Amino acid sequence: MKNTKVIELEEVAIRFSGDSGDGMQLTGTLFSDTSALFGNDISTFPDYPSEIRAPQGTVAGVSGFQVQFGKNKITTPGDLAHVLVAMNPAALKANAAFLNPGASIIFDVDSFSGKNLEKAQYKTDDPFTELKLNDYSLIPVPITSLTKESLKDLELDNKSILRCKNMFALGLICWMFDRPLDYIEGFIQKKFGKKSPLVAEANLAVLHSGYNYGMNLQHMTPQYIVHPAPIEKGIYRNINGNNATAWGFIAAAEKAGLELFIGSYPITPATEVLQALAERKDLGVKSFQAEDEIAGICTTIGAAFAGHLAVTSTSGPGFALKSEALGLSVMAELPIVVVNVQRGGPSTGLPTKTEQSDLLQTLYGRNGESPVVVLAASTPSDCFYYAFLAAKIALERMVPVVLLTDGFLGNGSEPWRVPSMSELPSITPRKAKNPETYLPYNRNPETLAREWAIPGMEGFEHRIGGLEKNNAGGVNQDPENHQRNSEMRAAKVEKVVEMFPELEVTGDSEGDLLVVGWGGTYGHMISSVQSMQDAGKKVSLAHFNYIKPLPKNTAEVFSKFKKIVVCELNLGQFASYLRDKLPGFNYHQVNKMKGLPFSVNELVENFEKIMEA
Repeated sequence: MKNTKVIELEEVAIRFSGDSGDGMQLTGTLFSDTSALFGNDISTFPDYPSEIRAPQGTVAGVSGFQVQFGKNKITTPGDLAHVLVAMNPAALKANAAFLNPGASIIFDVDSFSGKNLEKAQYKTDDPFTELKLNDYSLIPVPITSLTKESLKDLELDNKSILRCKNMFALGLICWMFDRPLDYIEGFIQKKFGKKSPLVAEANLAVLHSGYNYGMNLQHMTPQYIVHPAPIEKGIYRNINGNNATAWGFIAAAEKAGLELFIGSYPITPATEVLQALAERKDLGVKSFQAEDEIAGICTTIGAAFAGHLAVTSTSGPGFALKSEALGLSVMAELPIVVVNVQRGGPSTGLPTKTEQSDLLQTLYGRNGESPVVVLAASTPSDCFYYAFLAAKIALERMVPVVLLTDGFLGNGSEPWRVPSMSELPSITPRKAKNPETYLPYNRNPETLAREWAIPGMEGFEHRIGGLEKNNAGGVNQDPENHQRNSEMRAAKVEKVVEMFPELEVTGDSEGDLLVVGWGGTYGHMISSVQSMQDAGKKVSLAHFNYIKPLPKNTAEVFSKFKKIVVCELNLGQFASYLRDKLPGFNYHQVNKMKGLPFSVNELVENFEKIMEA
């Protein structure tokens, strides 16, 4: 008898979790894309293990992917999951702390053997009692054995069969949440259809087996409906921050009428920026995978000297290696953009975990007085706009720009309305025009930007480089000249503030508490502030995308609040910067260094304590 119970939900967070070889990232991505195409707003959080290949079945090797989707605006992947798909005991243990009370736990009962419990270091043979999960909705599913049964008539080895397990879980979840299978079927056919038709057939068979099993599972779980979200009309795609960054540079190059060059060295979690641009030779992109980080930025400087929109991408350790060459671009005043997709440190630290601890390195981590413009993106999709803006600033003001994203943004995804080129602002590179008056370090009196003369332009022969120069490009060690040029380079960066909008406040323009954040913490910040506003608290949010220079009205905004709390995924770097630049305000801090984003609940708890103190 069919169970007709259908529960309608506003929003749901699902977490897929298993061994790093279980395909959880692909499973989560396909479900997220399907939900986005269905019309839901989404936010995702891929959570990779830091070890390249931790021992199978151990907690250190668990790979997870969380997605929250709903009928309203979704700003975070969710603090806690409503549904956990656990492919083995280690996945259950790693995620027990991230479940909503009463959450549904779908687990592969075939994998909960004594051997696997031992690998995950359980103390008893009853993991659910040990983790205090007996009050949750436990749904045992023999995923492994049902996958084998689905493929018994295909000539596949056992290893290939087990690789299809994730499709069973995906099919089951698609049934539970009324997701159509069309997009997933098309993906499988496109990926495997021509090269490995047997693999495509196997994955499709298991996908449908999981979906059909859901129909037979109705006695254990209802079906859920999450209606589409009302969104602005347009062409949409689900995009992650790294791809959005790459596309922002492509759009900027087209607007500027320049060729785009990227010189980079692969590093987690920034590699995808290089990969995404390397795929677009059809759009004239030139990509160079360098032998190391230093070579990556040096080729970028060479490309800028040659008249390209030149970018390089990296993460914290690589950014440290690029520091000397970034100083050269400051001295030579060449327009480059450096993307730093931040991760946990120091050293190699937590390569797959998110953090915001490269801010002070970005602001000050070079020899000499070496100012650069610093921007920070807030969401996966607006990585596109800040990459575009970083390129515009670099080309129009002849200054290096650093764009800070992080692992949470780079790997996370959300729906993005694809803009038309006419919606994007113009970019006018500061090309030299008059050879009779040209000197390499002559400046526009309004912006202090020098002119850009490209090798091969007749009459514009000149010298630039790492040694201090006079206006004509000659080496000059005169003390007064160095003082004047150092002040000029700093003032040029400060004048970029003219290109920035004023700092906006979400909520009342004055009140008891101003929550301050920057970069990728935006989604959790805005959710926590809105939660407190709904409770009648006088709390507002000022979130920073423009770090150096700070927006003109920052001090004015701060002056209207009794307390300011600066929240960041480090031990207080932005707070230190604000105390230096804007002293005298009543600053407080909320800091986290766990390789994880903030949760809304922990932010609200901290804000309430600060308001009560």
